[in-house]
Amino acid sequence: MTSAHPIDQHIRQARVHPSVRAIVIPPCPESLLRLQAIMAEPELDSVALDQLASSDVAMAAALIRLANSPLYGLAQPVQTVGMALTVLGLQPSVELLSAFITRNALMVRSPLLEHFWESSQRRAIACEHIGHQLYSLDPGLGYSFGLFCHVGMPVLVKAVRGYAGTVTEALARKDRTFTQTENASHRTDHAVMGAIVARTWHLPGDVAQAIWLHHDFAGLGDERFNPTVRHLVALGLLAEYLVNHHDNLTPTREWLEHGEACMQYLDVSEDELNHWIDELHPAFEAVGF
Repeated sequence: MTSAHPIDQHIRQARVHPSVRAIVIPPCPESLLRLQAIMAEPELDSVALDQLASSDVAMAAALIRLANSPLYGLAQPVQTVGMALTVLGLQPSVELLSAFITRNALMVRSPLLEHFWESSQRRAIACEHIGHQLYSLDPGLGYSFGLFCHVGMPVLVKAVRGYAGTVTEALARKDRTFTQTENASHRTDHAVMGAIVARTWHLPGDVAQAIWLHHDFAGLGDERFNPTVRHLVALGLLAEYLVNHHDNLTPTREWLEHGEACMQYLDVSEDELNHWIDELHPAFEAVGF
């Protein structure tokens, strides 16, 4: 069971709103529940991971494909899930399986989401990497936050007529934020929906709260939110910058307005940020392998 968290009250209030009540939240996939049970054990069980990954041909193929990617530079390709787990390591394998399960459970056919999951996985990798550098943050929370940060978008694309057009409008507008444009059209936004999915799928409350707040940078100075939540919100914008840089996209308006504040909050220098661009390049490239 997911332990109670202050975000749960906000989610309950949001879910009774007519605009949200009509949206079907996909249930937590059985395979993710099995993965979460494996992760809850004191030590990761390689046999249990092997059995889980091997239970789905596509899931097994994803592990093997990454192990055989240029990121690992193997002389001989691996051919089994067990060999892939050895090459990747157990924790990276858990993260890849989590990304695979999430992507398949929320897959929506839409031109708007053409590169959505590649960007989500890269954001998760970047959040985890930054988490390792900060020492004060569990990198696993960073990965989960990065992966689920925008999952409200495919849910809304599938459930709400006209949402894809709203996203196009929100990206173009200069007079209000992305979520303000969403709310003007649909009385909800992807941050709220993402937090609901996160809690429905048994993610930690701090992760869900950070997803809810990930466009609200005034929260960085709000001590009602615990430091983990505020750290996740700040590092999320840094991760977004790193992913956009890799994808040759111009910096977002949020980065231009709040990037420096987030760097200061995390005590990250511009030199460190540039160093991470180089460090993360191989892992980012492997996502599209």
